[in-house]
Amino acid sequence: MSLRWSLRLHDAAMVQAIERDAGFSPVVAQLLALRGISSPAAIESFFNLKMTGLRAPAELPGLNQAVEKIYAAATSGKKICIYGDYDADGMTSTAILYRCLKLLNADVQYFVPSRLDDGYGLSIESLERLIKRGAEFIISVDCGIGSVDEVEYCKSQNVPIVITDHHHVGDKLPDADAIVHPALPGHGYPFEGLCGAGVAFKLAWGLCIAAHGSPKLPEAMRDYLFGAISLAAIGTVCDVVPLVDENRILVHHGMNCLRPYANPGLRHLLGIAKLIDKPKLEAEDLGFGIGPRLNASGRLGQAQLGVELLICEDNGRAKELAEYIDALNKNRKSLEIKIQRSAEKLIEENYDPENEAALVLAADDWHLGVIGIVAGRVAEKYQRPTVMISTEAHDARDGVGSCRSSCGVDLYEALGQCSDHLIKFGGHKAAAGLSIKKEDVASFREDFCQAVVQQVNFDDLYQDLDIDAEVLVGHLTFGMMAELDKLAPFGQSNPRPIFCVNDVKLVDVSTMGTEDQHLSILIEQHGNQIRAVGFGKGEWSKVLSEPDQSFDFACRPVINTFRGRSVELHLIDYRPSKQSAVVS
Repeated sequence: MSLRWSLRLHDAAMVQAIERDAGFSPVVAQLLALRGISSPAAIESFFNLKMTGLRAPAELPGLNQAVEKIYAAATSGKKICIYGDYDADGMTSTAILYRCLKLLNADVQYFVPSRLDDGYGLSIESLERLIKRGAEFIISVDCGIGSVDEVEYCKSQNVPIVITDHHHVGDKLPDADAIVHPALPGHGYPFEGLCGAGVAFKLAWGLCIAAHGSPKLPEAMRDYLFGAISLAAIGTVCDVVPLVDENRILVHHGMNCLRPYANPGLRHLLGIAKLIDKPKLEAEDLGFGIGPRLNASGRLGQAQLGVELLICEDNGRAKELAEYIDALNKNRKSLEIKIQRSAEKLIEENYDPENEAALVLAADDWHLGVIGIVAGRVAEKYQRPTVMISTEAHDARDGVGSCRSSCGVDLYEALGQCSDHLIKFGGHKAAAGLSIKKEDVASFREDFCQAVVQQVNFDDLYQDLDIDAEVLVGHLTFGMMAELDKLAPFGQSNPRPIFCVNDVKLVDVSTMGTEDQHLSILIEQHGNQIRAVGFGKGEWSKVLSEPDQSFDFACRPVINTFRGRSVELHLIDYRPSKQSAVVS
């Protein structure tokens, strides 16, 4: 299913004004204009990445009350348990707060639920176990905002609980001792886009201020916070929250602090990911080098080890953990390939994606830990909201599903309309999870497709690929890359620019990877050549290998530092040449 290319039009007068007033090159000025960043105030805000741009911890809704409760528990010797989550955001959140409380000499432990055994978020069963083991004060990180019954259980056991979260706020808030959340109703915090690790970082910062009695912190606390901001950067990038406002500052400084302040565990993981000696880290390095390895431990039921890696100070143990987690990641990749092929075969044999509003797929042998990643790839490939349900659950009658959006569909809203078919669900607009009885999958599929069509007209269920500009291969130089880098860090809501190069010839076409799943090509235009890669796009090689053909490619330019330094393209889409882009 091909994307609809849309070459974005820019306001020439606005671009010239940005060039003149802010002193940027034409390419940067054009990209700023296309992103709606044109006024002097907006430009100043976008490029001001000073640490002082972070709002004071006390401004975050609920933080002062949480600091008061937690600090009192820490100084009175209460047995504190941090209740985390099994993704990279949850692991980094847990590690940030654990290391902070250790710095304050608190009696603290952590618990991260198993994706396979415990499921997402707070559960009464897990809380019961923790309380029986002696937990006297519980802090949730990256979860809990919807845990009304679970918080009530803690209160019935006379165990205080503080909730820190960033997920969707429901109609009823849990009656916790304190709730820290950037979108807490009635507070109006200026930026609601913090992830769990961002919230945990603000909380840890607030605890340090409370412990010292002044915002001007001693060296040990400053060093701790420099390390904590690097963990917050990992969580921010990996949770795909908007890289604007405070998140840009967190990621910018977090990447700068990552290697100097990394603990032994993270340092070994950086080495395995070949990032320890890279001249300059980029947000994508966190998202594709660190995040998948941490997430693999969570997806395969070993999230506790991911947190241990992030707090480990013993070099020998740190090395063992990093190598084991890397092995889990390789296993995760193998599982993904297997499940994706199974899903695509299921689609081919049973569904017509062109005429389906959404894809709801189910199978008995899909691993619970990786169906979310595959659902995202299926949604991207077929341009349809996708739900993948594994019925490999403890209760033979239940299935567990992961959902990924496409074409702007709000998954949380759509699932809410189908809640009668579900045991439970939760998540975001773009990603969600659910549990369902096997016998309800068919009826859920029908209602979910109807819910999608109610949001988006069927004819609009085709993704537009917004292209920032057409460029020539000869223009893709280190000089241009240096200009583009001024807009970094790139990520959600501030994507790396998308260009198209038209009417190019292919000099070489090959595949890469153990399963030939990736594409590598060499393209030529007007005597200039450049290498391009398509991750997960190995199947394109059949069409692109046809002789005497020219193609247009939509791509993102990047700097490749593997075996030298070169400009290369990361491919997004292709089409035979001589087609006109749709102008928006």
